[in-house]
Amino acid sequence: MTRSLTVRRIRPDLSCVPRDWAGDPRTTHMLNGLFAVFPDGEMYFCRSVRAFADQTTVSAEELRGFYGQESNHGAAHREAFVMLERQGYHIEDWLEWYRGFAYGRREKRLSPQLRLAVTAALEHLTASLADIAFDPDDIIADVHPSMRELTQWHAAEEIEHRAVAYDVLQQVHPSWVLRVCGMWLALVALMRFGMSAMNHLAKQDGTRGTRRHFLRNVFGRRKVLQQVIAYCKPGFHPDNAGPHVVAEAYLAELDRRVA
Repeated sequence: MTRSLTVRRIRPDLSCVPRDWAGDPRTTHMLNGLFAVFPDGEMYFCRSVRAFADQTTVSAEELRGFYGQESNHGAAHREAFVMLERQGYHIEDWLEWYRGFAYGRREKRLSPQLRLAVTAALEHLTASLADIAFDPDDIIADVHPSMRELTQWHAAEEIEHRAVAYDVLQQVHPSWVLRVCGMWLALVALMRFGMSAMNHLAKQDGTRGTRRHFLRNVFGRRKVLQQVIAYCKPGFHPDNAGPHVVAEAYLAELDRRVA
């Protein structure tokens, strides 16, 4: 099935976003920590899929849509780094470490097939976490409007293209063992780097209790755990996660606004 993926360039105004833009310091650090890993992670996703672009029947149009959406997500979140620096946080030193460790040494040690498996798993994880962005009673409730726009746009497109990397993986290396190994590494990476970025920021203003807050609100969610278990079952496909009517309606409205 060929999916039509629209590349949308969304750039919310982050110039007036306050420090505790998510309503409280712990939640703000948790989300800033997750967002910090995204830009370089998005480029990793593109590299991992592009390595097999000539070995898959996933259409070139769909792949271009995937690359375009991921590149735009990365560019938008890089603007959030400028926001953090304006707010008085130092993030560039952490980013330098993260890039060197995750994508300098570690990436080269993994086979192209395993890098693709990690990408497919992370795409499913981020799409599963994206549900948070559309729950009015969840942590998104008190978020600053500009950051809500950034979060919901990114989340909706993650849901929209959640199956692209998985489809490529299943065509070039349909191994259940590889798929499960990819999910295990994806969980370790997201937990390791997300919490590292969060702690780096929290230490700068003395916020405590961030680690427990991160684990409870990211990996402690029942829906997320259910999606991880589902991913590891034979016969799984991301489309089986079910349609996300709210995200689809959001993108439709967004397309009408920017048309």
